[in-house]
Amino acid sequence: MASRDPIVDVGLAVEAVSADDDAVPLHQIESLCMRCGENGTTRLLLTRIPHFREIILMAFECPHCNERNNEVQFAGELQPRGCWYRLEVPSGDQKMLNRQVVKSDSATIKIPELDFEIPPEAQRGKLSTVDGMLLRAVDELQALQEERKKVVPETAEALDQFLMKLKSCATGEIPFTFILDDPAGNSFIENPFAPSLDPSLTIKFYERTPEQQEALGFLVASSQSGERETQGIIESLTEGRRGDSVESRGEPHGSIGAVAGHRAIAQGNSEEVAAALFKYTAPEEVMTFPSTCGACGVRCETRMFVTKIPYFHEVIVMASSCDACGYRSSELKPGGQIPEKGKTITVHVQSVLDLSRDVIKSDTASVKIPQVDLELTSGTLGGVVTTIEGLITKISESLERVHGFTFGDSLDDQRKSKWIDFRARLIKLLSLEEPWTLIIDDALANSFVAPITDVLEDDHQLTFEEYERSWEQNEELGLNDMDTSSADVHTTQQLNK
Repeated sequence: MASRDPIVDVGLAVEAVSADDDAVPLHQIESLCMRCGENGTTRLLLTRIPHFREIILMAFECPHCNERNNEVQFAGELQPRGCWYRLEVPSGDQKMLNRQVVKSDSATIKIPELDFEIPPEAQRGKLSTVDGMLLRAVDELQALQEERKKVVPETAEALDQFLMKLKSCATGEIPFTFILDDPAGNSFIENPFAPSLDPSLTIKFYERTPEQQEALGFLVASSQSGERETQGIIESLTEGRRGDSVESRGEPHGSIGAVAGHRAIAQGNSEEVAAALFKYTAPEEVMTFPSTCGACGVRCETRMFVTKIPYFHEVIVMASSCDACGYRSSELKPGGQIPEKGKTITVHVQSVLDLSRDVIKSDTASVKIPQVDLELTSGTLGGVVTTIEGLITKISESLERVHGFTFGDSLDDQRKSKWIDFRARLIKLLSLEEPWTLIIDDALANSFVAPITDVLEDDHQLTFEEYERSWEQNEELGLNDMDTSSADVHTTQQLNK
C-alpha cells in the first residue's frame, strides 16, 4: 500500500463524510481483508439515491489478493411504513433490466414464477440493477456447485437447471415478476417515467407487523397491550369519554392546546401544522400515553386529541417527541366510521387566495396536476396538513431531494433536461402566470381542501365528487375481508336498550 496511516475509527469516518459541505469528501480508511488477512482500503462516501434518502457507500479493495466488494449502509432513519414494489419485466426488454435497485439490509427479493427468494441476510445493503441482483444471486449459488456434485449430485443437478432459468431471467430471455419487500421502507426500484406513473411498476406502503417491528429493533414486548390501550384511548376520545388506562392520562382543556399557546402538542408538530389545525377548534381533551420513538427506539410520549373541521369530519391528531434523540413526528388519523364512498377534490387555482387554502392530504390520497403531467400515487409524501402552496413546495423539495443524484455525469442530456424543465414548470405554478388544477383523489374520503367562502356552495372553484370504490380499491384497503357483523349486533343491542 502507498499509504500506511493508522486505522481510523469508523465513527469518526462517518462524521467526516457527514460534514455539511457542498463538496462531500471521499474518506478512506485502512481495514482488514477477510480473504488474505492483509490490510486493504475502504472508501466511504455519503450521498443520496433517487426516490431515497441518505446512504453511505462503502467500497473495499485489497491490493494483495485483489479482493473487491461494495456495500450500502443507511445513514437516515427508518420510514414510518414498509414498502412493497412489484415490477413486471417482459422478455427482451434490456432497459427494464437496467433499472436501478436499492436493497436495504431488511429487504427481501422474490420471483414468484421461479418460487425464488433472496432473504435479507443473503445480500446485505446493495445498490445495483435488476439483472445485477439476479446475476449476483447466480454467482453465490454457483460458488459451491463443485462440492455439491461430489456429495449430493441430485441436488447439484436440480440446482443447475434452476440456475439456467434464473440466468434466462437475468438476460431477459423469459418474462418474470420482480418483487422487492422492505419492512424498513428504505428500498426502491427506479421509475424512469417519474413523476408520471409507471405501468410496469406497482408501489404499496403498509403497516409493519409486531414481528417486523421487533426485527428492526423497536420495543414491542407489550405491543398487543399497547395496541389495545391506544385503541381504547381513540374510542374514549371519539365517544367523548375519558380513557380508563392506567398509564394514559387526560389533561384538561387549556393546559395543552390552543388556549395555552400551542404548548406541548405543538412540540411534536411544526408551527404551520399546529396553526392550521387549532384555528378550527381547540381540543377539549388531550390524551398522553407512552409509545416508542421511531428513530432511536427508546420510550417517549405521544399526545392525541380529536378536533372537528367544518365541512369535513372528526380527525385525530397525534404528535410525539423524543427527549433522547430529539426526533419529532406528527400524524393525522381519520375519526369515525369508514365512508361508504371515495371522494375526488378538484381545485381550480387562479389567485394567491387559492394558494392559501388549507389542505389535509391523507396517506391514502393521490395527487394530480394535469397541466404539468404530475401524478403522485397514494402513500407518497404520507399524510400532511398544509396549504396548496405548501403542498407544491413539498412536492418540489421532494423531487429535488430524491432526484439530485440523477443529475450526475451518468444521466443522458435528454433525461437531464426533462427533469430540469419539469422542476421549472412545477415552481412556475406558484407564480400563477396561468390557472391550473389540483386534483386529490382519496378512496377513503379522508382528505380535505378548505373553501374560501363562508358557504361551501358559494365556492365555485372547489368541487367535491363522491364515487363508488372498485373491488380492487377495497381489496387494497383491506375492506373486502372486514367483518363488522359483531359490531352491528352490539350497536343494535345498544339502540334497543
